[in-house]
Amino acid sequence: MIRTLIEPPALLPVSVAEIKAHMRIDGTDEDAYLADLAAAATSHVEARTGAALITQTWRVFLDDWPDAVIIALPLRPVRSITAIRVYDSEGNGVEPAPGTFVLDAASEPARLHITDRHAPSRPVNGIEIDVVAGFGDTAVEVPDTLRRAILVLAAFWFEVRGSATDAAALGMEPNGFDRLIRPWRRIGL
Repeated sequence: MIRTLIEPPALLPVSVAEIKAHMRIDGTDEDAYLADLAAAATSHVEARTGAALITQTWRVFLDDWPDAVIIALPLRPVRSITAIRVYDSEGNGVEPAPGTFVLDAASEPARLHITDRHAPSRPVNGIEIDVVAGFGDTAVEVPDTLRRAILVLAAFWFEVRGSATDAAALGMEPNGFDRLIRPWRRIGL
């Protein structure tokens, strides 16, 4: 299952001002660098937890329908499905009839039940599902432990910058970071 971001979040879950307050930094000399660290730390937390923090829209691609009528979605927390398209032989995206799919966003992972399952004619990525995921539209809706993980990680990367290795590029994490994100990590069996 391939996915691609089609509408990024409108903002980051942690602002430059919050990072500066966390690190007790005055002045504006480091603002651009701190903004980059906030974005990198957010991406790192999202990758490690498998969670979209602020509302964003993704397109999930399938070559064909799975054997089961229920599809486990690769994003979380899922808020809604905005479109489903199945491509016909002319390359037109045909949407399933209303009422033929049901989203179970409460399950982990979220599940999509489809009853209108006509086969796509396009052999590769013949099915597209647009999924809105995230805890909410504002930073206050993101769980506090994930926001704190971003603050701790950005501060750590700020402190070790210029070292022999680039901490952010190597994904180095400070002590305690894993404990902050542990409740939100998706565990596979």
